[in-house]
Amino acid sequence: MNNKPYTKMKRLSSSFSAVIAIALLFSLTPASADSHEKFVQCLYDYPENISISSVVYTQTNSSYTSVLDVSIQNLRFFNATSKPVVIVTPLVVSHVQASIICAQRHGLQIRTRSGGHDYEGLSYVAGIPFVVVDLIKMREIVVDVENSTAWVQAGATLGELYYTISQKSNTLGFPAGVCPTVGVGGHISGGGYGFLMRHYALAADNVIDVHIVDVNGKLLDKKTMGDDLFWAIRGGGGASFGIVVAWIVKLVPVPSTVTVFRVPRLVEENATGIIHKWQRVASKLNESLTIRINMARVNSSQSGNLTVQAQFESLYLGRVDDLIPYLQKNFPELGLVKEECTEMSWIESILFMGGFTNGESTDVLLNRTQLNGLSFFKAKSDYVRDPIPDVGLEGLWPFFFEDEAQNAFVQFTPYGGRMDQIPESETPFPHRAGNIFHIQYGVSWFEKGDVAAQRHVNWIRRLYNYTEAYVSKNPRSAYLNYRDLDIGVNNKGHTSFSQASIWGFKYFSNNFNRLARVKTRVDPRNFFRNEQSVPPLVVKGRK
Repeated sequence: MNNKPYTKMKRLSSSFSAVIAIALLFSLTPASADSHEKFVQCLYDYPENISISSVVYTQTNSSYTSVLDVSIQNLRFFNATSKPVVIVTPLVVSHVQASIICAQRHGLQIRTRSGGHDYEGLSYVAGIPFVVVDLIKMREIVVDVENSTAWVQAGATLGELYYTISQKSNTLGFPAGVCPTVGVGGHISGGGYGFLMRHYALAADNVIDVHIVDVNGKLLDKKTMGDDLFWAIRGGGGASFGIVVAWIVKLVPVPSTVTVFRVPRLVEENATGIIHKWQRVASKLNESLTIRINMARVNSSQSGNLTVQAQFESLYLGRVDDLIPYLQKNFPELGLVKEECTEMSWIESILFMGGFTNGESTDVLLNRTQLNGLSFFKAKSDYVRDPIPDVGLEGLWPFFFEDEAQNAFVQFTPYGGRMDQIPESETPFPHRAGNIFHIQYGVSWFEKGDVAAQRHVNWIRRLYNYTEAYVSKNPRSAYLNYRDLDIGVNNKGHTSFSQASIWGFKYFSNNFNRLARVKTRVDPRNFFRNEQSVPPLVVKGRK
């Protein structure tokens, strides 16, 4: 692995050792009316912070609003009343270190943003005085084809990572998410899955090393942070433990030609029966094949009436001539034919699954704005261990005919394969063997106002309540990267472990206990905190 980027980071941060030692003498101080001014002055006073003034934005700065809004991905939080008092867009690690030390000194909380896709806006919204450290300018990527690795800064997007890999090799890929505008920093730290998951597991499972700035302002790597912290930030959410500034990841082999398909089946065309069979085979199919289902309402092309469509989307790491006979034998109910499939390169499959037009240039992956624009959005998640009976599926369909479901979806993603082979304690991400598929529920709307928002949020809550009988129990599990504050929140700054357990065991199962022990060791005063951050077992040194 090329160590030059890390060497550069270490050199830029070395001069901080003395000032960090002094800064540690300061306790977490309550914010005052002029805290943001003192924070900014603190940044300017730190040594080796040349050019930091060009990346600091207070609310009086003419660029403040555009800098804040550029990475907001959910209109629910576009005009939030709670805005950061300062935004810092670091160019180098020393800017991150200074932000952490100065925020502690002057009683300001930090929220870290890489792509801005937090479903509840926690990377840029808070109920107390806070600073956003936006990593948008720290997005360097170095691909090492010979060693099948990549060094990627946390502000890069998945699209930028995929694009850079494809420029170096057409037979290397990375197992992460479908949406190209998602930031690498948060995605990997929460797990990160996509169409390669059944073959290569999660993004977090393919991390070789990570560079993180801790609560003391120190830049750590795998060796210096120790096994426990390295374990915690690969699926436990990096924002609870520090600011991740770069990942070193293992790239995975992909064939030069893969096969994709996207085939719709309506309820009138036995979609229920096909899903019935899918639930029993999808997690047991060859791990080179992933078939997920997107369910939504559509207008029937035959009658013109509203109906429910199940769209089967798939990536197969092989040729179509091998795929068709395999599915005819193992999943004939789908009725897939060769004409519904397309062979392409792996990077082209990224565009296909991302909803881009066929033949579009891979340059679109460098665009950090969403393909279909922004909407108001709310999501939830579940894990399923036993097939949902037909009566359960049939009870799901009426929800799609309600007014609020015009832009709603339910997505089933199969597990099995490599996910069954990794122990649930290997990383904080516990959803391994025994889960046959994962559910994401989503609803979007464009109508402004609290009344419209409440209608749509209530709709998805009722849907979530309906499926309770058919999903995992004790706990009812959820996926950290599909953040959902409905399942529990921390009190502002005073969260106990027992209170946080309400949501913590849903995301992490029994791994939550170990995460809290790690937090106790690396951040005992609970500086890095938000509405769903891992708390220490006992908060020390704070009142």
